[in-house]
Amino acid sequence: MAYTLEKGRPADFAARIAKEQRCYDLLDSLQIQYDRIDHPAAATMTDCDDVAVALGCGICKNLFLCNRQKTCFYLLTMPAHKNFRTKELSGQLGVARLSFGDEALLAEMMDLTPGSVTVMGLMNDTEHKVRLLVDSDLQKPEYFACHPMINTSSVRFKTSDLFETLLPALHHEPTFVELHGED
Repeated sequence: MAYTLEKGRPADFAARIAKEQRCYDLLDSLQIQYDRIDHPAAATMTDCDDVAVALGCGICKNLFLCNRQKTCFYLLTMPAHKNFRTKELSGQLGVARLSFGDEALLAEMMDLTPGSVTVMGLMNDTEHKVRLLVDSDLQKPEYFACHPMINTSSVRFKTSDLFETLLPALHHEPTFVELHGED
């Protein structure tokens, strides 16, 4: 499928849902230049394959995780090609057991739904309850790509803007982890 790479916010901005609009407003207010592609709903990493090709960069796998007691919450951002192994990450964090956070907590903490989990959701975590975990390999590419709060669009911007502008503005410092997809 052919996609059109657009600069900045959509021309028909009013037709977008409120949380997507807030995402573009945030990027614009921080003067982060971004490109955007609209596409059919992409709820899985396989769905994102053609989008990633059109963007010219990988789209990250984003997982909402929590500890057994549901008192510590994490957003893990990692390359799409890597397999996630809870044991590997649990060991690095010193957490006995990690599991996927439930849909209600995801909605409450970051105003997101499954299939649209994104680092942009941290803009809604004003109480800073979610700890951002970033696979260290994501520091290398020139561009970072993610959904703008909904999985029918994807944006890309400079990776340096993610770490030097966006995350500091959201008051979320990343914890870098090394993931290999091994047990």
